[in-house]
Amino acid sequence: MELSKLPEGSRVSIAGYVVSVRLHGGVIFFIVYDGGYMQCVAHMDEVDESIWGKMLEVREYFYISVSGRVSYTERAPDGVEVVMDDLEIIAKPIRMPPFHPYSRKLPSLDKRLDIRAVDLRRPQLHALFKVRHEVLQAMRRFLVARGFLEVNTPKIIASATEGGAALFPLFYYDKEAFLAQSPQLYKEQLSAAFDRVFEIAPIFRAEEFKTDRHLSETLSLDVEMAFADYRDAMNLLENLIVYIINSVRRRCIVQLEFLGLDPPRVRKPFKRVSYSRALSKLRELGLDLEWGEDLSTFALRKLAELYRGPYFIVDWPRGLKPFYVKSKRGGVTESFDLMWGHIELASGGSRVNSKRSLIRGIRMQGLNPASFEYHLKVFDYGMPPHAGFGLGVDRLIMVLTNRDDIREVVLYPRDPSRLTP
Repeated sequence: MELSKLPEGSRVSIAGYVVSVRLHGGVIFFIVYDGGYMQCVAHMDEVDESIWGKMLEVREYFYISVSGRVSYTERAPDGVEVVMDDLEIIAKPIRMPPFHPYSRKLPSLDKRLDIRAVDLRRPQLHALFKVRHEVLQAMRRFLVARGFLEVNTPKIIASATEGGAALFPLFYYDKEAFLAQSPQLYKEQLSAAFDRVFEIAPIFRAEEFKTDRHLSETLSLDVEMAFADYRDAMNLLENLIVYIINSVRRRCIVQLEFLGLDPPRVRKPFKRVSYSRALSKLRELGLDLEWGEDLSTFALRKLAELYRGPYFIVDWPRGLKPFYVKSKRGGVTESFDLMWGHIELASGGSRVNSKRSLIRGIRMQGLNPASFEYHLKVFDYGMPPHAGFGLGVDRLIMVLTNRDDIREVVLYPRDPSRLTP
């Protein structure tokens, strides 16, 4: 409820949980969260004795409902408060959490994640997850305005999308199945039917990474479009990133100010650095890598010394990209990774639209084409040239909110050591 839009003296009722309690002589103050933070005040000599007794019982984390009248005063947050004349205690905590929502001294992130629903009551996290909400809404607005259709693809699949061992197996009735690493093959098929598609959904990677930027379950924005190549995909992606940042700056002014954040201003076009050029730059920095070798975190940190903000590494070697990425001359692919500092935010490229070439790519990566028959048979009916990308939503929010650990920007993170809450 926005009290500031109501006339002085308007009668209101609100319900929420108590963030703080202050008692000064015969005056009691509550800060109550009801979708927003509201100050509620009562004077001992202006309420019934029984109501005053209830008010004295209230502590932090109580859930209460109060009734009263709107009052405008400079001493209240936002200049408005509720002068209470009635109160009901709805729920009491059995025990108090190990930290106060306004405390500057907090337990470790792991301890806070153990009671995440309580941790999420902190004002800082309210602001952070409102920024996250805006990022997701901005993605949808941007893509829908450009003719993209939002789709939903299966998360229980019969075979690996990208090969490798990073799969979560499960029993699907009497068959083996897996949690989806990516909607890649489905979104390719859907781009042939609907031209432009996108999906915002979880992906699952059974990788034993224990870093500040990896999760076992993470949110991904996947985009695919027909009659496009990797240059088109890069152009779309950089426009999307700029749009998201501008939307957050415009629509989350209060939250950014509260968090002390000033999202970076980025300009188009983002710099494009070929994989070969990146190796050359690393040699100048004293790091000699063989051509075809993947770029380690250390190597990416070195490159981040040269390239500030977002930039693309393009034209990756064939052996470093999945079978569905289109090859070009010189043993490289029509591919790109979007980097922000040393963090990879997105990966994409032009896709193979020839069944023969796709089968050859599957075999080159040591996979069995029979496992992909459901996908390959679609190519018998024609497949247009197409391109797309997958963007790590959690990583993007981590960068935009200047968090050190990706788990901070996820409501209930999953990593190799955490399956609850």
